[in-house]
Amino acid sequence: MTSGAAILRGGLADRSTWRPGENCPVAKALGVVGTRSAMLIIREALYGTTRFDDFVARVELTEAVAAARLRELTDAGLLERHPYREDGQRTRYEYRLTEMGRDLAPAILGLYQWGARYLSANGRAPLALSHADCGSPVTVNVTCRDGHDVPLHELALARSRKPRVT
Repeated sequence: MTSGAAILRGGLADRSTWRPGENCPVAKALGVVGTRSAMLIIREALYGTTRFDDFVARVELTEAVAAARLRELTDAGLLERHPYREDGQRTRYEYRLTEMGRDLAPAILGLYQWGARYLSANGRAPLALSHADCGSPVTVNVTCRDGHDVPLHELALARSRKPRVT
């Protein structure tokens, strides 16, 4: 039986000698998208929502909270504001995902997959995720660059090597 934990190598093997602190990418990411409302706004943006009123309604936020989160996500570079104007109305803004925002899709889909498995009634997801081209179900997995599935007990962590300056 495996411990279900990642393998810590090199200087990381002795946990008492290091602290991730402010350099931890997980901590930094949570500093940007660590609120429920931020993650749900990103989810909605991934589903195609762009307008303020739609974010308020779909995420069930107050206008003040939606405005604050959209501003934070825009300032962090996950969303861009684009002006639009309907006839007879003032200029308003749509919010569209940047590449940085779109790159959160695996994290959002991973949370969706985990929530569907462990928190949904009967372990059944309310939505079916599939590949639009072939119809096959979509899952989020950890793989290496060579395409191998990597279970947690085979995931090795080591300090990054500093790039060589030539």
